[in-house]
Amino acid sequence: MSKIPDDLQFTRSHEWVRRLPDGALEIGITDHAQGELGDLVFVEVPHSGRGVKAGEACAVVESVKAASDVYAPVSGTVIAGNAELAAKPELLNQDPYGSGWLMRIEPAAGVAPAVLMSAAEYSAYVAETAH
Repeated sequence: MSKIPDDLQFTRSHEWVRRLPDGALEIGITDHAQGELGDLVFVEVPHSGRGVKAGEACAVVESVKAASDVYAPVSGTVIAGNAELAAKPELLNQDPYGSGWLMRIEPAAGVAPAVLMSAAEYSAYVAETAH
């Protein structure tokens, strides 16, 4: 079973969201997602200043098996992309909830995030959709 930290929220497309002390959101892909993809060989993160809309593809992760889009869980402005992933895409496999974060977004004022699940809800979702 994949690790699912209790302090994060999750999307149905397997992104995680961490609220930072300054109100920004840190986003990455879940342990389940990186496990399904296998060894990651390339990561493209959005550049700082890019506007994103909830549900929009805004990053790409590529493994030896497949390429997969990463979707913004909230509308807002990218304030940081994890540039370290360009040289070390394996950080996503090794530490998906830590040094493998993809981007940080300043949420747009008054815009609700996409539907986010708690750790328990995400765990149940993964279990029911497992093949």
